[in-house]
Amino acid sequence: MSRVQKGMIAGFAATVAVSVLEVANLYFGPWAASFPRLLSVMLQTPDLIIVGWIAHFVVGTFVLGPAFGVLCPRLPTDTSESKGILFAVGAFIVMGLTVAPLAGMVGRPVGIFFMQAGFGTLAWMIAIHAVYGIVLGNVYGRLVARDKHRHVPIAGAPAH
Repeated sequence: MSRVQKGMIAGFAATVAVSVLEVANLYFGPWAASFPRLLSVMLQTPDLIIVGWIAHFVVGTFVLGPAFGVLCPRLPTDTSESKGILFAVGAFIVMGLTVAPLAGMVGRPVGIFFMQAGFGTLAWMIAIHAVYGIVLGNVYGRLVARDKHRHVPIAGAPAH
């Protein structure tokens, strides 16, 4: 299995984990503006939260997951979980400085780092991105370890 495929699987698992937190936020809170709600606002469909949920799963699984699979070996930390946190919080910073302000230019303003939604939302976004990164890194690391243990060289030494 390629690093990109492992990244997609890990990205999907991490997106599911964060979605559980988002559902809890929606039904038991809301403690902060939910990420799918913010995505639906950014995509100019504020009344259709399903658009935000779809974007959330597409980006988490098919964009961030494979990107992590490619970048993971190059990230400067020791464990796959810390690499995942670094990657996910870095992705949040990039999104907060670029995508969020640009989305506000064409629709409702969300501001840099979604600050139009308040400080609680900023804290919530950092926390769920850290959780996303922990799960992303953990699942990816387990898939890498599984592949290393499964490949037994025949009449030769391993390549790695």
